[in-house]
Amino acid sequence: MEEIHATCVALPSPIGPLGVLLLGAAASGKSDLALRLVDAGGWLVADDRVRLSEEDGRLQARPVPGYAGMLALRGLGLAQITRLEEAPVALAVRLVPSDGAPGDPLPEERPERLAGHEVPAIGLDASAASAVSRIRLALAARAAALARPAGPAREKAALPRGGALPVVIVTGLSGAGRTTALKVLEDLGYEAIDNMPLNLLSRAVTEGELGRAVALGADVRNRNFAPGPLLEQFARLRADPALAVTLLFVDCEDEALQRRFTETRRRHPLAEGRPLADGIAAERRLLAPLRERADFVIDTSTMALPEFRRSLSQRLALAAGPRMGVFVTSFSFRNGLPREADLVFDVRFLRNPHYDPALRSLTGRDAAVADYVAEDAGFAPFFQSLTGLLQPLLPRYEAEGKSYLTIAIGCTGGRHRSVAIAEKLAHWVALRGWPVGLVHRDLERSDVAEEASGASAP
Repeated sequence: MEEIHATCVALPSPIGPLGVLLLGAAASGKSDLALRLVDAGGWLVADDRVRLSEEDGRLQARPVPGYAGMLALRGLGLAQITRLEEAPVALAVRLVPSDGAPGDPLPEERPERLAGHEVPAIGLDASAASAVSRIRLALAARAAALARPAGPAREKAALPRGGALPVVIVTGLSGAGRTTALKVLEDLGYEAIDNMPLNLLSRAVTEGELGRAVALGADVRNRNFAPGPLLEQFARLRADPALAVTLLFVDCEDEALQRRFTETRRRHPLAEGRPLADGIAAERRLLAPLRERADFVIDTSTMALPEFRRSLSQRLALAAGPRMGVFVTSFSFRNGLPREADLVFDVRFLRNPHYDPALRSLTGRDAAVADYVAEDAGFAPFFQSLTGLLQPLLPRYEAEGKSYLTIAIGCTGGRHRSVAIAEKLAHWVALRGWPVGLVHRDLERSDVAEEASGASAP
């Protein structure tokens, strides 16, 4: 085990949560960037100090005891935020100040030697507006590399149209659902990046070895946006025989757009100093050349989200897109329900290993505790009923467009029963071919609590 000065955040991926190590000197922006990544859907693993250890050939990141979920923010002190107990490290980010030069290239990967492991790393400025998007793009490529089996057959199966790399440029009217379209494409297996300067669009596709489909978002919020330069980039990419480029335009009727902006109280980007209707009309005129050149147009005026997902999937689904990820977590009811849980199961009806002196100091990861739980007369029928419930549910959730399903197993202390059952359930899920992630949310917290209380509470 090695302890380093860094911050670690886990981000969702098609193969489960993956850890990103933020490396840099004091005041380089590690905590601020970590908070932005958590706001973008991630989880804090550790702040300031990270413990790294090798497990099954992978580098695993954990917080130091007593500081799980705690993020130090300047002017605010320590803040408790959404966290994971641990995460496999997939990417390192070296935070370096930018020289401010226009058109800086995308960060290139270079290895970082950490705890005896070579970890792919990129360098970027934590204060850059695109920092979160760039990290997500780099991590998506890492997830693809980690998930890709050896041999060329699987790679070719994922690329339609004769092996060309799918590239989708997503544009459209503000409020029509362009951002939602990018999220759906990301769920389908594309690497999605939004609002990149137009002069970098080609670089995002042609530089580096992404190896996966790419979805690029562009609209009037882009710096120096104009239909002409975007169409030039589109034509340049389409001329490349190695790419299969599609221009998607997301449209919506004026009345529906006005209703959406009014209900959400958002400001239209072109309605500064003039009525909302005038801003919508101006944007529609500006984007008319893009709509005319689009390969297909989706009108979301009366479209519900599931229908929107299905429409995009029918047109742009990859030949071998990722399956829904199943995330299993154990937890203690004392510390509250996991906010991200879709399904929660209470296993406090099983006999508690805490009251056996020989098992109290162990956890549900230990065979002795797992056997003790499994010997309870209520365990076998419960687990059979649980898996019998999940067997038909998992494909139905996936069919409805879910990218991740979180199953939470809770007991009193989050140390014995919930951990043992979460371990067994994650194994059952993996055997059925679903990508699975496993986290024991309160296991380390229970260690600290028992040290403080003398192990007197169940």
